Amino acid sequence: MPIDLICLDADDTLWHNMRYFEAAEAAFADALAPFAEAGIARERIAEVEVRNLAHYGYGAKSFTLSMIETAVELGADVGAVARLLEVGRTLLAHPVELLDGIGDTLARLAAQGRLVLVTKGDLLHQEVKLAASGLGSLFTGVEIVSDKRPETFARIFERYGVASERTVMAGDSMRSDVLPALAAGAFAAFVPAPNAWAHEAGEEPVGHPRYRRLTRLAELPAWIDELGRPAAGLRRGTAPPI
Repeated sequence: MPIDLICLDADDTLWHNMRYFEAAEAAFADALAPFAEAGIARERIAEVEVRNLAHYGYGAKSFTLSMIETAVELGADVGAVARLLEVGRTLLAHPVELLDGIGDTLARLAAQGRLVLVTKGDLLHQEVKLAASGLGSLFTGVEIVSDKRPETFARIFERYGVASERTVMAGDSMRSDVLPALAAGAFAAFVPAPNAWAHEAGEEPVGHPRYRRLTRLAELPAWIDELGRPAAGLRRGTAPPI
C-alpha cells in the first residue's frame, strides 16, 4: 500500500542536537565543580530533568531551568547560577548543522509523499531552527508537540486526512518516534543517533511487520518504495493464497 504522509522527527534526525546538550552538560558540571563532584552533578541533573518534563516539557529552555534548579539543590552560589544562564543562552543559539545528505534525502521524500515535521520542544526554538535549516519549504506541515503519544499521532493523521496505514514516521527515538507511531497504526523507521538521551530509549519491536531499523535517513525512500509495491510473488489485482 503506498505511503501518502511521511512524518519526520527534527533533532538528531535532520540536524545535530545532542552534541550541544552534551557540551552544555559539561559546562554545567564545570560550573558546579566547587559545589559537587562531576558525577554527582550529572546524576542529579538527569533526575531533575526527567522530573521536570511534566512541568517544562522538552528543549533547551527546560534544560536551562533544570540546570538552575539542580544548582540550587547542590548549594551553588549566585555566580554559578549566572554562568548556567549563559550556558542556556549558548544552547539556544547553537548553529543548525544538517546531518550528511539530509537535503537530498528530503527532496527525494518530498517526491514520494507529503512531508510533515513532528517534533517536541519549545515552539519558538524549534521554529527558529527549522527556519535556519533551509528545509521549511519541503514540508507540507509542521507539528511542534509537547509529547509524542499514540493519540498525538492519531490526531495528526486525522488533521492531514490520511489513514494511519498510509503513513510512516521516522526518527531517532524509540520511545517517542517509533513505539507511539506503531501503536497509532502507522509504519515506523528507527534511525539511531550516537549518544542518544537514555530517556528516549525503549524496547525495539523486532519482527513487527510495520517496523524497520535504518542506519541513516537516506535509506527511508527505498523502504517507502518497497511498501508501495505489491507483496512479493503476487501480481497486482490478484488475491494472496489462503
